[in-house]
Amino acid sequence: MSGPSERESRRAANARKRISRRPSRLGTPAGTAAGPDRTRAPGAGFPTLLARVWERARAAEDLRDCVDILLSLDGHVPPEVQLRALSTSEEAAFQALWGLSWRRDDTAPAPPGTETAPPGPEGAAVDLIEAAPEEPVFVGELALATTGRIVLRGPAQGPLDRRRLVGGVRRVPWSLQAARAYHAELGRAAARTADTVADCRAWLDRQGEKGRDELLEQAKEAALRTAPFVLYQEHRQYTNFREQNSLTGKTLWPGHPDCVLSSLQQLPLELWSDHDVQLVVGLTLLIRSAGAGRVEEANGTQLRIDHVAAMLERIRHSYNSVPGEPVAPAASHGAEDLKTLAEALGARRRQVIRQVPLYREIHGTLMHKVERIATDTDEVRRRDEELSLRLARSLPLTGTTLDELGRSAAADPQWLARPHGVYGTGLEALVHESVAAVAEVFDADFAMSRGMRSLPALIGGLRAESWAEICGWDITHYFCCVVPRPPARAHFGGSQGAMADAAWAMSSRMQYNSWHFVPGNLPRHPAVVARDHFVPPTIPDIAFFSDQHHHGHVTNNVRFSIRSPQPVEVAGRTFNGFVDLRLLRCAGSPFEQADLLAAHRASRFVARATTLAAELAAAGAPVEVTAFDAAWHWRTITGTSVGADTETGTDTDLAPDTDTRPESGTTRPGPLGTPR
Repeated sequence: MSGPSERESRRAANARKRISRRPSRLGTPAGTAAGPDRTRAPGAGFPTLLARVWERARAAEDLRDCVDILLSLDGHVPPEVQLRALSTSEEAAFQALWGLSWRRDDTAPAPPGTETAPPGPEGAAVDLIEAAPEEPVFVGELALATTGRIVLRGPAQGPLDRRRLVGGVRRVPWSLQAARAYHAELGRAAARTADTVADCRAWLDRQGEKGRDELLEQAKEAALRTAPFVLYQEHRQYTNFREQNSLTGKTLWPGHPDCVLSSLQQLPLELWSDHDVQLVVGLTLLIRSAGAGRVEEANGTQLRIDHVAAMLERIRHSYNSVPGEPVAPAASHGAEDLKTLAEALGARRRQVIRQVPLYREIHGTLMHKVERIATDTDEVRRRDEELSLRLARSLPLTGTTLDELGRSAAADPQWLARPHGVYGTGLEALVHESVAAVAEVFDADFAMSRGMRSLPALIGGLRAESWAEICGWDITHYFCCVVPRPPARAHFGGSQGAMADAAWAMSSRMQYNSWHFVPGNLPRHPAVVARDHFVPPTIPDIAFFSDQHHHGHVTNNVRFSIRSPQPVEVAGRTFNGFVDLRLLRCAGSPFEQADLLAAHRASRFVARATTLAAELAAAGAPVEVTAFDAAWHWRTITGTSVGADTETGTDTDLAPDTDTRPESGTTRPGPLGTPR
């Protein structure tokens, strides 16, 4: 793959990059359109969602109903996430006013030492405040911040900063009983925090300057190599995501003076703030328990040590539900005991992941993730059999399950490297047929799968240890096959052309994801370390309300989704996240756990075929993927040649049809990827 790139002159390469690759304008100069083809729909995105949530909360007659709406962001996130995002004073206020606390969560026993005094009956404080005949002793404020967090003004605090609020405020009357309960809870919280900070400082001191530097480097690498996250210490925000970045990430390079972690490396421990002390210890514990990905499971919450301890305890109970040597609870909430627990969980996780399917549940509104264990069901097996039946009709494979089809492919893999139907290789045909079948069986608006265009080029780079060359490949060295179902055009103004453009935008983004993950599987050569990349994903996830932050998701209505990344072995090296299968719905019902598990089986089938193709390529077969470019997406979605006006049926000749393959065969894809 490096050959053509090396032979192309810089002028020719720049000229090529100035040509639009959008299917509806393929071949025309980029940037010459009169305006954007599509603009963000009114009411889309996070700020508008928050405005709607606040209006509903403000209009609620009962103050407790208002609180419930804010806690769940009107059904968009689990209430516990918002409870864990509260500052110490806000947490005390919620406990005193409404008897609400994450410390009383029934889904996981509270860790020893974190119990609070039992509150009165839920809602009693509200009834007392609203029904008491006497005047309240204090009137506070309840509001929704532009970050999505709930903010609350308690006794002896000044008014909330209106500049950081979504709308106005809701007045909260405080009874004398509630104010006293609040004061008492603040005292208990202050004592807990003082003990925790002292313990964390002592633990960091025992690490020595070199040990602390290693912890900071580990935390910086995690922030740099993982998806966006937002963490809090009281009202201080730590994030690698947009706006006021304070950690290494897309905006701040390692060593940037605005990166908190970098600045701490020059600072004596006694000068670290209490917030920074808990941040570093908290990040260390999360990373020790499962790598950088665990940090995202604290997204949108306070990164206090008691929160981390509760998270580790919940995970311990989850892992102990799987047969094997159980993990003991932490002896205390001290940093050293929690580190022992975190490392034990990291070791146990490596065993658990081989026994049961782990996945992450993603609540896109606050980017919060939760690791869960999936349970196989009859519905998963039914989906598997339906997919297998469809694929056995269109591919030269036999079997009634995806595993059987995979074994059939392994028994005679040569066809994967030969032309099949209209495709240059059987691998291309297998990818397309798998994606099309998944879209239908799962009632998805779009389905897609990605990979690398030239396995021989990758094998050559690996054998020569040309790490810089591999890192230098751009996104055109990767592909993504996107197949929408016909009903999806309703989300794009009824236009097939707009849907084709959206599919290509998704394809390009998935090519970028492949580009972003591949270097994470290479040795830590200087070229690899310097190259922007993420830690490759290893477990699937299911997402809810992802159409809030990511610009592409907002524009293209990516609301509910499933992602199933899979490893592929190439020339003796395992590439995690080398392929994946994604499903998305623009509206309607979210996907369920059974959908995720069945999709994971389909993704494993595609990955197994890709590994077989890599073995053929290693033996000299020229396995190249040339399909799934912009022209392919236009033709298969609109049923017309590139540049045709799909609403009138006329051809505007924006660019020639570049597919010169014969149209013979029975599996030629027609409109929307269905056989003609």
